[in-house]
Amino acid sequence: MKILNNIKSKGTYKLALTLSAIGLFLTVLVSAFTIDSRSENTLEPDARVKKDSIQSVEAFKKVYAVLQSPRCVNCHPSGDIPLQGDERKLHAMFPKRGPEGKGMLTMKCNNCHQDENTVGLKTPPGSPNWHLPPADMKMVFEGKSAHELAKQLVDRKQNGNKDLKALLAHADDGLVKWGWEPGEGRTLPPISHAAFKKAWITWLTTGAYAPTK
Repeated sequence: MKILNNIKSKGTYKLALTLSAIGLFLTVLVSAFTIDSRSENTLEPDARVKKDSIQSVEAFKKVYAVLQSPRCVNCHPSGDIPLQGDERKLHAMFPKRGPEGKGMLTMKCNNCHQDENTVGLKTPPGSPNWHLPPADMKMVFEGKSAHELAKQLVDRKQNGNKDLKALLAHADDGLVKWGWEPGEGRTLPPISHAAFKKAWITWLTTGAYAPTK
C-alpha cells in the first residue's frame, strides 16, 4: 500500500512539474509577444517621451516652417474664409467655414474639392474629406508665432482633444499628406513629408517644448 502511495505521489509530483513548466513556457511566450508588439508600436507615449528641450525646439523649427507654408496655412486661416494659392489670398468664391468646417448651406467644400486633385493648372485641388477645422476649434496657423503655435498644437482644448498618440498619428492624416501632392502649379512645403514626420515625432517625443516668445 505504501509503495502504491509513493508511486501516486511521484506521479502527482511529476504532473505538477510538467504543468508548471508548461505554464512558465506560455508565460514567457506571451510576454515575448507583448514586448515584440510594443516595440513595433511607435505610438506608445508612456515609454517614448524623453525630455530634451534643445532637441525638441530644434525639431519644432522644421515643423513650424511646414505649418507656415501655403499648403497648411490656407486651410488654417485666422478668419472663416479659406485662403487660396501661394499668395494666400482669400478664396475667390468666398466660401464660409460653417460649423463643421465643411462649408455652409449649398456652398460645401466637396462641391468643388473632390477625392483627388483635378487635372490641370489652377484647377480645384482634392483629397477625401476636404475641410477646414470646425467653428468651435479653428486651429488657426495664420499669423501665429512659433511659440503660440507649439502651445496650441498640444492643447487638447484646441487640437480636437488629441493626446500624444493621436498627435503622432496625425502626421499621416490624408489632408496632411496631400500638402506634398497638391497638384500642378502649387509649391510644396520646404521639406519632404518624411523629414516633416521625423521632426514632428522628435518634437513630440522629446517633450513638445515651445520656442521662447
